Amino acid sequence: MSWIRALAVVGLSVLLPGAGHVVLRDWVRGLAFGGIFLASLALFLPVEQLAAADSVTGAATVIASETDPLDQFVVSFIILFAAIDATFRSMGFPPGSTTGDEDGPSCPECGKPLDEDLTFCHWCTTRLEPAEPGTEEPTNP
Repeated sequence: MSWIRALAVVGLSVLLPGAGHVVLRDWVRGLAFGGIFLASLALFLPVEQLAAADSVTGAATVIASETDPLDQFVVSFIILFAAIDATFRSMGFPPGSTTGDEDGPSCPECGKPLDEDLTFCHWCTTRLEPAEPGTEEPTNP
């Protein structure tokens, strides 16, 4: 995956946890991070006072003065954890990633299993060069 896409995924995860996972098409993880983030906002931030704030500056003042440091830490930790998880997933380090033990070909870019009939990887859209018959390396006994 390109560095630009990885940076976009991280930036989206910082702005709204779960959004970076949605870009990666990891729908369940994106919904989980988004739900946890919204639930933590509802639990730890003074929602009524934030709704009554007349500006963004007023809302920031309410958060700084009316929220405990531990509550701010919990919300920040969720944001940071979502960004780190999205970073690792965008760079190809998801848990359970391919280890080369599968039968059949794998993508040289992302390492996921390939459909032998396609000329591109349906996971990362890398164009694959068709294998020419007779170009296999001889194996020495």
